[in-house]
Amino acid sequence: MREKFLRGEPFVKARHYEAIVAATGRTKGSVERKYMNISATLERLSLPWLKGYAPFRNFQNALLHSVEGFVAKEWNTEIASSVPETGWADLGQLFVDAAPVLGPPLVSNNAELERIARKFDPALRDDRNRKVGLAGEERVYKSEIARLTAEGFLELAKKVRWVSKEDGDGAGYDILSFDRSGSERFLEVKTTIGHQRTPFFISRNERDFAEEASDRFRIFRLYEWGKEPKAFLIKPPLENSLILEPSAYKASFG
Repeated sequence: MREKFLRGEPFVKARHYEAIVAATGRTKGSVERKYMNISATLERLSLPWLKGYAPFRNFQNALLHSVEGFVAKEWNTEIASSVPETGWADLGQLFVDAAPVLGPPLVSNNAELERIARKFDPALRDDRNRKVGLAGEERVYKSEIARLTAEGFLELAKKVRWVSKEDGDGAGYDILSFDRSGSERFLEVKTTIGHQRTPFFISRNERDFAEEASDRFRIFRLYEWGKEPKAFLIKPPLENSLILEPSAYKASFG
């Protein structure tokens, strides 16, 4: 059902859980609660879950191990991180919502679930998937052109640049755009198939540039890429909106 949901294919939920009820002797409510347990596990791993089965955080380790096996297959083949063929890059201007506020960390009291979350780090998953990253940058690039065009700033729209593609990485941002006054906007695009609060990596260069150009730099966060992408912006100082933790060390001999 989840695979069909992610592909946008129709299905009838009753046919699936009725087959499980018949095979196991469990009640419909019991089966649906298991589906909701699976949703809660996927939520912790910042993976899309099946719509209609809200996360229910009452885990059993046997179920966690089963979910771990399926997630491992997705992790190794990048099925979960594949770019849907929906033409989203050409849909015009993105709607930008408010950024989430700082809250409690996305951790559970279940040690086994936390082990799985460390094993399948969602930030690492998104960071290594260059295909999704490039698709997100293209979506923002075309959205900025569409925004300026709709506002009547055609000349500015022509000047929007996909810097990371044209010049390569290293500038500290991905998209050069403009506001209505013609001032530059430096947009660093971060894309995830996960939910709104999925963690992500920021490079030292990006953080330094955010401080240097704090009035014009923005992180353009795209999330739920596997379904219908949503977006919000984060502005410096980044520490006001994000908990920044060191995640790697540079090793040298002098």
